[in-house]
Amino acid sequence: MKTTTSILFAGSLLLALGAMAPAQAAVDEEAAQSLAKRNDCFKCHAIDKTKKGPSYKKIAAKYKGKADGEEKAIKNFTSGNKVKLEDGTEEDHKIIDTKDPKELKNLAQWILSR
Repeated sequence: MKTTTSILFAGSLLLALGAMAPAQAAVDEEAAQSLAKRNDCFKCHAIDKTKKGPSYKKIAAKYKGKADGEEKAIKNFTSGNKVKLEDGTEEDHKIIDTKDPKELKNLAQWILSR
């Protein structure tokens, strides 16, 4: 009886801890960086330095804590909207060359995790 109670307790504890784990999968850093390189994102952006465009750290800070941050990040690199560059000029943002929602989501999560 004592063993059964211990097993039930341990099982309940594992289920509770599993429920606390994040629902989303971890970011595939290699795939995100590969997609960014393939699309010349690093021409204008760096992880922690301002180039022609803001750093990924600055972008992540802009969307931190916002429920729609991921959605807005994806929209920024899929719609070709005009963006204001660090020197004050404007140009059309390059559109990422994939329509795969998983790749887009992974890239956005990678950028926002900086």
